[in-house]
Amino acid sequence: MPDARAHHPGHRIPKQLHRFLAAGACAVAILAAGCASRPTSPSSPSSPSTPTVRSSPLSDEQSNSIAIHALGLVGTPYRYGGNTPAGGFDCSGLIGYVYRESVGQAAPRTVARMASFGQSVPTAEMRTGDLVIFGAGTPTHAGIYVGANRFVHAPSTGGEVRLDRLDGIYWSRQPVQVRRPG
Repeated sequence: MPDARAHHPGHRIPKQLHRFLAAGACAVAILAAGCASRPTSPSSPSSPSTPTVRSSPLSDEQSNSIAIHALGLVGTPYRYGGNTPAGGFDCSGLIGYVYRESVGQAAPRTVARMASFGQSVPTAEMRTGDLVIFGAGTPTHAGIYVGANRFVHAPSTGGEVRLDRLDGIYWSRQPVQVRRPG
């Protein structure tokens, strides 16, 4: 008898996302087995509702946690001003939620302020968990880099959080800067 869960719509994962998640899980396993993460400096105790402001870079494990958390929110509805899975997300709300829940770090609430968050990183040195910020002059959009030239973002009204390619037709033509919070 076939497994009934295989046909339940709540258990479907788009094939492209499923392959990407599988590749990401392999990469995380290889990283964990093959090299040690840089030690993180101890942070002051804080409650879960009080994000920690870090002065040292995020570890590889924390960066991967951010990317995995962001991927898990693909499909959440877009909502202007939204910052929770239940209420939906706009682009900065998504980033703030993921950073707070994954590593307890506060992120600026606006894309314009994210342009000076953390440190600037050359695009050739991007790693999972980095922010990709789009726009010339005052930035207009942002997402979370998840590896393999892809990023997760909440694109527009009527849409939903999705996974896109930086080298896609639209995004490759946009001015982009990379920020590494830490």
